[in-house]
Amino acid sequence: MDPAIAHALLGFLALHAAAGALFAVAFHWRGLARLDAAAAEGSVGFRLLVTPGVIALWPLLARRWWAAARGGAPS
Repeated sequence: MDPAIAHALLGFLALHAAAGALFAVAFHWRGLARLDAAAAEGSVGFRLLVTPGVIALWPLLARRWWAAARGGAPS
């Protein structure tokens, strides 16, 4: 693989992870309760356990949170 492509890919993944980490803070603070009432009652251990998934899947969760905030059914 060309080093420039590898460098660009790693840069994209770093930006995705950074955006996901910022999103995870807001999602744990407000969004989790909106999307799943049972998960909102979860312990700190549960939140730590799901955080890597939230960081990786933040675009999907952001879309579901946005739909729920607008009153639509999350898809």
